Amino acid sequence: MKSIRIGSGAGYSGDRIEPAVELAEQGDIQYLVFECLAERTIAIAQGAKRKDPAKGYDPLLEARMRAVLEPCHSRGIRIVTNMGAANPAAGAAKIREIARSLGLEGLKIAAVSGDDVLETLVSGGHRIEETGAPVAELADRLVSANAYLGAAPLVEALRAGADVVITGRVADPALFLAPQIFEFGWSMEDWDRLGKGTAVGHLLECAGQVTGGYFADPGVKDVAGLARLGFPIAEVAEDGSAVITKVTGSGGAVTTATCKEQLLYEIHDPSAYVTPDVVADFSHVTFTQEGPDRVRVAGASGRKRPDTLKVSVGYLDSYIGEGQISYAGPGAVARGRLALEIVRERLELTGVRATELRFDLIGIDSIHGDALSTAGGQEPYEVRVRVVGRADSMAEAVRIGNEVETLYTNGPASGGGATKSAKEVVAMLSALLPRALAKPAVDHVEA
Repeated sequence: MKSIRIGSGAGYSGDRIEPAVELAEQGDIQYLVFECLAERTIAIAQGAKRKDPAKGYDPLLEARMRAVLEPCHSRGIRIVTNMGAANPAAGAAKIREIARSLGLEGLKIAAVSGDDVLETLVSGGHRIEETGAPVAELADRLVSANAYLGAAPLVEALRAGADVVITGRVADPALFLAPQIFEFGWSMEDWDRLGKGTAVGHLLECAGQVTGGYFADPGVKDVAGLARLGFPIAEVAEDGSAVITKVTGSGGAVTTATCKEQLLYEIHDPSAYVTPDVVADFSHVTFTQEGPDRVRVAGASGRKRPDTLKVSVGYLDSYIGEGQISYAGPGAVARGRLALEIVRERLELTGVRATELRFDLIGIDSIHGDALSTAGGQEPYEVRVRVVGRADSMAEAVRIGNEVETLYTNGPASGGGATKSAKEVVAMLSALLPRALAKPAVDHVEA
């Protein structure tokens, strides 16, 4: 029975690059997939594209491609990635430029577009899922609206011979599902196999999480070699059965426990994981340890895909200002609390117009609050004050950090390491769009 090996080269935009190179050089893989788009990443990328029409793709695209294009090209490994973000065409052009500089002639690159549905969403009177309000009510605060496309346009690109497929917003598992559909000739309505392939995609999409990253807990769940964590490989057979593994000798671990945690990651209903390609059912999935760093996954299935596509809607929500300063030594907690009270009073006295404020002592109450964090614990020898607030303008947000900085000379004794920042906040909402209104397209360039 035919099988393929798919490697996961990234689990988010800023992920490590070395594990992907290791996969390309030592993984004996046919596909290397880079999953680099979080929910807000593409909205931020849209802002970069507005400033420069030649930008809007992933900031690490060039570094990643310079690292893996040559070993992938020499070994016949095809690359699939969503590093195109808000501008897949510009990303494809950059890859072509890199390929030419490396002397990789004949490299075929496909750019998948069609996920940008902002105009369609606004003009069609569609509504925000969380609030029921029309999308148009966000007016000039709208930044982006990108539909989660499925595997179909990626499969089209692979069938056309693309060595590199770069796209914007597609469902994360679809990046891994597309090579399976293409290689095995699965029907786009073979719900059972699509469900199995989606389970594989979900296990691999966060890269190092399934090989022990985001899993380790010293003394409880020990994982060796995290500083050189190996990223995962899926050995997938034509019937959809699969084994999760990694490069021999790389750091981390692939166990039934790491696989179980990743399977449940970001899953609302394990029996109905809704994607553009299939409604996957993970409720009967089993994991079997077949050997060191080799786990067999079985039992996933699927049913008919939804008639709508989820759309991530990015909008300008507010501005956040923040200031921090540290106190150490005897009485550090008391000085930290006094610092917070001073800033609280200063913000009121000077009329800072904040819509929301937080006053935290990091290490004391910044996560669980007073009730849990101070119960029966020994007072720490050092604390860090943090004041953060939300405002409707950048000018007001800046004032919050400024007041924390003044604690250097106007607050309790021995404060140090003050920092301040202010930033624009892009937030996300959701909408549903009839599938037919998204128009995927595939464009080809060659080095």
